[in-house]
Amino acid sequence: MFYWLIDFAGTFPAFNVFRYITFRTGGAVVTGALFVFLFGPWIIDNLRLRQGKGQPIRSDGPQSHLVKVGTPTMGGLMILSGLVVSTLLWANPRNPYVWIVLAVTLGFGFVGFYDDYLKVTKQSHKGFAGRTRLLIEFIIAGAACYAFVRLGRDPLSSSLVLPFFKDVIVKFGWFFVIFGAFIIVGAGNAVNLTDGLDGLAIVPVMIASASFGLIAYLVGNAVFSDYLQINYIAGTGELAVLCGAVLGAGLGFLWFNAPPASIFMGDTGSLALGGMLGSIAVAVKHEIVLAVIGGLFVLEAVSVIVQVASFKLTGKRVFRMAPIHHHFEQKGWTEPQIVIRFWLISVMLALVGLSTLKLR
Repeated sequence: MFYWLIDFAGTFPAFNVFRYITFRTGGAVVTGALFVFLFGPWIIDNLRLRQGKGQPIRSDGPQSHLVKVGTPTMGGLMILSGLVVSTLLWANPRNPYVWIVLAVTLGFGFVGFYDDYLKVTKQSHKGFAGRTRLLIEFIIAGAACYAFVRLGRDPLSSSLVLPFFKDVIVKFGWFFVIFGAFIIVGAGNAVNLTDGLDGLAIVPVMIASASFGLIAYLVGNAVFSDYLQINYIAGTGELAVLCGAVLGAGLGFLWFNAPPASIFMGDTGSLALGGMLGSIAVAVKHEIVLAVIGGLFVLEAVSVIVQVASFKLTGKRVFRMAPIHHHFEQKGWTEPQIVIRFWLISVMLALVGLSTLKLR
């Protein structure tokens, strides 16, 4: 919305500042944070009133979690509200990449919301049927990837770009739609699995969002992309504004989600934010870099896969409990120790991922 003020820059030269993605990204950060700060308490009070017993806590999980009984969930509504408001105010409304990523984010958020709704109303851990949920996610992600392929220039738009190489791409053709959908769905569910401790998921999401905000800005800038020898994709720079909105809304949410949490993110937030990260990675052709920057999410997802596969094949468990953050709880690590150490891992992985921009 503010982007349209540049139409009056001839009369008011100060409005020229709205041309710059960096300025509008900063505005999105501040707006997202302020929105959640201001409306967060009201949202939490209403969710607590409507949910009654809050999110059901597994009796077979870590015993330390039983003290969290009664904590409301669906805190992702706070993040999504701040994200949407901030993006609509600061992003270029004519940019198709913004609308596609926003559609994926809200689509995954709706799936997560319905899952949370079933769990809360039934006071059960069995929410949305797994196969149905995945099918809907793949439909949303597939539609987004099809749009990305049509928007981009051939053959880059339907190819996988390998980091550390200037000109090496793997041409997938229209099979890329399936591959890209797998990346988006995988990212959404990996973040979902990570969201198991107070503050554990939101900070790595913010770190990844900040990283991909920078990547999107550089990829969408012809001068910088040429200097760094990365593939230029016109229009993707605007996704930095959306990443800024996530960063701001995440900061506001962390205020209420810090231990002991006043509200849980729930599938509403974790699926939406993971889907957003995956769709941005596909849009800017940095899918492999997402696996590095989001390495913590990958580790959490792999720990579950390994645990399930090992138990089905051998009857033995590799970890004391999965996802892996519960394994460390069972080993005696306190919740703050796990959360902060995982945050540090996320920072280091982000630095490694960003280094691929220059090491070509």
